[in-house]
Amino acid sequence: MRRVDSPRPPFNTTAMGTAYKHWKVMPHGPFEQLESNLWRVEGSLPGHALKRVMTVARRSDGGLVVHSAIALDEECMARLDHEGPVAFLVIPNRFHRLDARVYKDRYPNAKVVCPRSAVRAVAKVVPVDHTFDAYPSDPDVALQHLSGTQDREGVLIVRHQSRVTLVFNDAIFNAPHVPGFEGFVLRYVTQSTGAPRVSRIARLFLVKDRRAFAKGLADLAKTPGLVRIVVSHHEVIGERPDAVLATIAAAQGA
Repeated sequence: MRRVDSPRPPFNTTAMGTAYKHWKVMPHGPFEQLESNLWRVEGSLPGHALKRVMTVARRSDGGLVVHSAIALDEECMARLDHEGPVAFLVIPNRFHRLDARVYKDRYPNAKVVCPRSAVRAVAKVVPVDHTFDAYPSDPDVALQHLSGTQDREGVLIVRHQSRVTLVFNDAIFNAPHVPGFEGFVLRYVTQSTGAPRVSRIARLFLVKDRRAFAKGLADLAKTPGLVRIVVSHHEVIGERPDAVLATIAAAQGA
């Protein structure tokens, strides 16, 4: 397997590139159910305006897929355990490793999955079992690399009957503008806030073939039954997600 690290961005706005060795609960919201097999938890990092989001999906075999794990309080962890055994930990890129180690310690039988180009970085924290393209197939929860990213990021596709949810990581943001200096940086420097968008950081450090990336997003926008888009930073895109994603794709030069 070829292992390639993606470049390091000029700064790490969410401190996600490090990894905790001990369970450390930071402020977070409730365990929010989106479908009978899909949940979301939004959390904070002290001193940072951006929220981070953990997504949990249940496979057809009952196993849970935890995407961008967040250490939660025991009440929420009990809810997680109630919904099924944690079967897969998805580390969605080399920077979302903050709670990877403590989750692997808590769920030693869970298989770690990450994008192909993140293997080397993720393996410094936890052993990697599968890349996205080798993730065991399931009709309800699928993983694929995003076109045009050189396998640096992907998308989690969750199906419930005829309804489909797409879960993105750093490739798409949906965060409001925030005040203060960090808000200025997020709005004008990284161009990460204000509407669903591909940030400047993503364009510089994730997207390697803009045309292929745009086409990949445009194709995903045509997913039959698409009802929402979940992102790893801030808000769910629940209103006309197909049109929103098509607009984002067009803005990339498709």
